[in-house]
Amino acid sequence: MSEFLGPLDSSGRVPPQQQTRVAAFLISAHGALARRFAFALPQQMKAGWQTELNAQLYREAEIVSLLMRAVSWVFDPELLILAASWEAAWLPKPMTGLNDNVLALTIDLASLGHAVHAAIRPAALLPENAAAGDAFVMALRRIEFESGRTVQAQILFLKGHDLLPYRDAVNAAVEERHRQVRGLWDAMLKGIGVARAKV
Repeated sequence: MSEFLGPLDSSGRVPPQQQTRVAAFLISAHGALARRFAFALPQQMKAGWQTELNAQLYREAEIVSLLMRAVSWVFDPELLILAASWEAAWLPKPMTGLNDNVLALTIDLASLGHAVHAAIRPAALLPENAAAGDAFVMALRRIEFESGRTVQAQILFLKGHDLLPYRDAVNAAVEERHRQVRGLWDAMLKGIGVARAKV
């Protein structure tokens, strides 16, 4: 097991099979977030934090679009099973103990988004000698850069004044989503011979 993707080819590119598996996972996660943000957006925004939902919807869509075009795709029959298990994991898990179902679903969405953007660091998988100008390499670095900005907005919502009465439940929801996402990410990487460095 290696901490990095590879072995790279003579041009410093990641093997297409690894590109395909990593991109499929990221597209599944970010695509699910995009769909959920689209459904969570109200027709008329009444709270300031709802404007961030709109921004995050388009960030997620950009990540999906970028990966679809930056990857050297190859056929991977295992994705038929893997993708189904990933998609099931992203389904809503409303926080219990709240009378407001919309708020409960929004907290779960923010928790999942925080986990996807904070627990997954795709650029950390790239070896130092990876081709800097390669589309896949640049896409992973772009995603990690965007994730840093997105996490800050999610933290502001999850630690906001409106959720103070539910602080323990919110923290538990965030921790559970982080555990879930890290487990799926690590299992996917193991399937392509990569063991994420523990931090």
